[in-house]
Amino acid sequence: MKYFREACCTSIETVRAAGRTGARRIELCEQLELGGVTPSEALLREALAATDLPVNVLIRPRGGNFVYDEAEVQQMLCDIRLCRAIGAAGIVIGALTPEGSVDLAVMRRLIAEARPLSVTFHRAFDESASPLEALEDVIGLGCERLLSSGHAPDAFAGREFLGTMVRRAAGRIIIMPGCGVRPGNIAQIALASGATEFHSSFVSEEWE
Repeated sequence: MKYFREACCTSIETVRAAGRTGARRIELCEQLELGGVTPSEALLREALAATDLPVNVLIRPRGGNFVYDEAEVQQMLCDIRLCRAIGAAGIVIGALTPEGSVDLAVMRRLIAEARPLSVTFHRAFDESASPLEALEDVIGLGCERLLSSGHAPDAFAGREFLGTMVRRAAGRIIIMPGCGVRPGNIAQIALASGATEFHSSFVSEEWE
């Protein structure tokens, strides 16, 4: 069975490999050892020139937590403007308050800057204090999709809660399992969750 797969890519080599192995969309970032940060402008421009796939760009100024000060918010706004100007398909963002809720004020600013690009709320969600409340907040913001491991260490472990999220969302947002999605477990994750889009940083010929 073919699955709609978004490939997390950190180089031109992985962007090209993603296209060869059936990915339908790219999430571009750098420094996966930090959980991913915003890619350089040079990498972004090169990636857009190297693929016909839609490219969504991670907007995250640093590793660590998802509580941002004003200087970091301004950096994210600047990065979003660049993405919009040079042809990215979407952005991938997320911000939390110190208490672990979705930072609605920061998110609204980032989303307003991004439109008309699509918006994915990233795995900051998996560090939220109350995931079902956070899900409703993300839906209320108008994000097109939510990337999550189901509030678990990886999507396979979180597959049952991902199913709860899909049912709770009821078509109001795309729930996209990510973290540890592999050719050998995607069918089980899909069956348990009912998800229709999947995110993987594993770029391999095995996906064929």
